[in-house]
Amino acid sequence: MSDETGTPAGPRPEPIRFFGTTWVDHDAGYAGRRAGVDAGSLAAAVASCLILRFAYEGLAIAAVGGFVTLLVVVMFAICSAIAFRRTWEGFAERPDPDTQASLRGLLAIGFVGALLAYFFRSLTEAPGEKLHRQEYETARAEHARRTARRTGNPSRKRRR
Repeated sequence: MSDETGTPAGPRPEPIRFFGTTWVDHDAGYAGRRAGVDAGSLAAAVASCLILRFAYEGLAIAAVGGFVTLLVVVMFAICSAIAFRRTWEGFAERPDPDTQASLRGLLAIGFVGALLAYFFRSLTEAPGEKLHRQEYETARAEHARRTARRTGNPSRKRRR
């Protein structure tokens, strides 16, 4: 079925950042986009680590003490690990919006972990593609079930 404009009726795929809807059929430069996202997220993670190194050197120049330096390093490490895990899990299931809002500051501090999760996921697929594909296939199956035509007249149905 289709409408007057020639577009198929039913659910439409949800676009993914940097990929649009090319993830559906892996067309229109999908492989190139994945390579670009890989390179971009890795370059951003490396640049972020260099910025964090400059911040660490600034702490050393300021001579704030070993305890404060250790505290800052541990804070960034823990926040990055949590951000990695939350981002990675967000590719498999929709995160709770309230929890995401409450963790926004922590995820901002752990931006290196989020970038690394994005990099590692884009090695195998578009980040979030599996979740989007699952939701899209479910929506298509439900649409097909709802629009399936019955055969025969229900008033002539045999009664048992």
